[in-house]
Amino acid sequence: MLARKEISEEAIAEVLDRYDEVGIIDDAAFARAWVASRHHGRGLARRALANELRQRGVDAEVAGEALDSIDDEGEAAAARALVDRKLRTATGPPDAVFRRLVGMLARKGYPAGVAIRAVKDALADRDAEAAEFADQIDADALADETGEPT
Repeated sequence: MLARKEISEEAIAEVLDRYDEVGIIDDAAFARAWVASRHHGRGLARRALANELRQRGVDAEVAGEALDSIDDEGEAAAARALVDRKLRTATGPPDAVFRRLVGMLARKGYPAGVAIRAVKDALADRDAEAAEFADQIDADALADETGEPT
């Protein structure tokens, strides 16, 4: 944008360097704040967050460090919380609910194994019909079919 306004490359570099020196530009702080906000607020998984940081020009190493704040257990807990929230208003037969909820988690970047287990466990806790359906689900086999890491 500055280059389009005919500001010299030297001036742009000087200003950006000065901003970096005084801490106005801090990709690591931005990445940490972004990850915390989007993971807790929107329930996004590491994969979706990595994609968003990449789209915003954050270096892969810096993004990776920020994403390290989300461990496997935290990601699984976030998936389950999303499923529990959506399950309160979900209607229809258990198989349809299962597909919708797994799809919702997939769109938020959750690996297949995490998504399937979260929905299976939530359905098992819901009611007798849903629990019976959940008992028939082999989460590992379904996750293997998708070819995604569990």
